[in-house]
Amino acid sequence: MESDPVKLKVHLVTGTDTAEFRLLSEALGRSSVVGLDAEWKPVRKSFPTVSVLQIACGDWGVFVLDLLSLPLSSLSEPLRELLLCPDILKLGFGFKQDLVYLSSTFCSHGGFDKVEPYLDIRSVYNHLQHSKKHAPKQSKSLSTICAEVLGFSLSKELQCSDWSHRPLTEEQIRYAALDAHCLLDIFKVFQEMVVKKGDLILETTVLSNPDANLGLKEVFRNHDSSDKVLRAHFSEALAIVEATTCSDVARMIPLAGGMIQKSSYWVTMPMDEVLLKVVKKYGDRILLKESDKKPKSSKKKGKKHSLINRISKENHFENFDEWQGTPPWDPLEGGNGYPKFLCDVMVEGLAKHLRCVGIDAAIPYSKKPEPRMLIEQAQKEKRVILTRDAKLQRHDYLMKNQIYRVKSLLKNEQLLEVIETFQLKINEDKLMSRCTKCNGTFIQKPLTTEEAIEAAKGFQRIPNCLFNKNLVFWQCMDCHQLYWEGTQYHNAVQKFIDICKLSD
Repeated sequence: MESDPVKLKVHLVTGTDTAEFRLLSEALGRSSVVGLDAEWKPVRKSFPTVSVLQIACGDWGVFVLDLLSLPLSSLSEPLRELLLCPDILKLGFGFKQDLVYLSSTFCSHGGFDKVEPYLDIRSVYNHLQHSKKHAPKQSKSLSTICAEVLGFSLSKELQCSDWSHRPLTEEQIRYAALDAHCLLDIFKVFQEMVVKKGDLILETTVLSNPDANLGLKEVFRNHDSSDKVLRAHFSEALAIVEATTCSDVARMIPLAGGMIQKSSYWVTMPMDEVLLKVVKKYGDRILLKESDKKPKSSKKKGKKHSLINRISKENHFENFDEWQGTPPWDPLEGGNGYPKFLCDVMVEGLAKHLRCVGIDAAIPYSKKPEPRMLIEQAQKEKRVILTRDAKLQRHDYLMKNQIYRVKSLLKNEQLLEVIETFQLKINEDKLMSRCTKCNGTFIQKPLTTEEAIEAAKGFQRIPNCLFNKNLVFWQCMDCHQLYWEGTQYHNAVQKFIDICKLSD
């Protein structure tokens, strides 16, 4: 079940002279770990322009930077210092691609080619799985990892929405913020695990300097061999200098082996000892090569299609956008007359909405089906595929009237679009008449409380507060899930009466 378990503070940043940007500066000065993510509108044959950059700063909330409103010339240097700041661990999920697109977006301002220190949540997940016996490394989506580690899954419906359109919707802003925030929660679980298991050998290193009169020379005389501890010492030494001078201090301080520069945008705090050890043992970096910064041209093998074939194929695909003809469930096509849909992974939320209004809406047999498997399932069950994936429309195995590309982004609007496109008849007595979990139908005769308790044994827990309410229970004939007409049921019925305007 999709969930939004956290009460997030979300700050939309649209200018560098705004209160939100000043709050971001303060948050980064107090944060040792941040989650990074980016959103863009996909384009073909070139790198897309990043429209939104999310920076999650723990209790400070998530800062959603509108890169189409912010002046990139004023943002490039602060962002570069954040990506390279040694005092802040950057978390991401396959962030290398995001960095490539960010670098392209900021190409006229120098771009970006490095993130350090960095930790990929995919590596974190594999370490968590490694703690379980016989658990192989797996490549899973962020939504799946959230479900396994945090107990809730992220809805990815808005991932392919138009991030270049302004203003951003509240749903888009919320989606973007959750994507970045969950990285921090997953890392927190990982950090607690490695500390509890004793994977980190914590050494006692005195980082504080109670006597400011010692001066820089004494602070650096017997420094730890670790560069990170040295940077912590440096931060203390610089604080001494700032405390004893009224003028702006020199930005560059010479040290053995090179120079250390104090950030002129983010005044950061050194990492604590535990986090330093995590970074030292598990930390990584992203380093872009010149070849990464150039779009890869796809070279198709074999003969080129003739102009006539290409035009014919393009017209064939365009026809899927506007539904025409007879659906496969029509009796003329050998169907039973009842509308049936197959919702792919991009519109799984729509499947639940269709079930709530009594429409047969299945999902693929497997979580990541091959296009041909999806098409074969639709053909076998006489269903129309619902998707937002334009690539799926181009598949050679598709038959006439077998697929429809949903244009709307939000589930309620998608539901109304499908109802209108296929002229579906929605009646109030059909609301909540299918199992929202598996798409099954209910038993004809309702169960009493005693029968429901017996049916639920070892399978489903029925709250004790329902026992004295004289309710009737309904059971799905396929997955055996039990339902009852409580508050949630009546709220759901009223919700879909309003959405479908049945009271009119």
